[in-house]
Amino acid sequence: MSPVSITLNSAARRYEAVVDGHLSVCEFEDGEGRRIFTHTLVPPELRGRGIAEQLVRRALADARAAGRKVVPACSYVAHFIARHREYQDLLVE
Repeated sequence: MSPVSITLNSAARRYEAVVDGHLSVCEFEDGEGRRIFTHTLVPPELRGRGIAEQLVRRALADARAAGRKVVPACSYVAHFIARHREYQDLLVE
């Protein structure tokens, strides 16, 4: 998995990575003390390259740094947290 450059687009409420001219995103909404991840999208041309994982890792790291709990409304984020126990403390109880 090659590292990709990920930027936070606060106005669009999403993390973005542009690879080979294609945009991948991890979208969120902020609530009181929590970040709700709503959608993760990687175009078919880029799938299997670990881009979604990198987007979600960055998004979760930022949520942790901001002291926010996480609501994984996006199925990819939910499965990612289930597979990576080090992020489970971020879940809203």
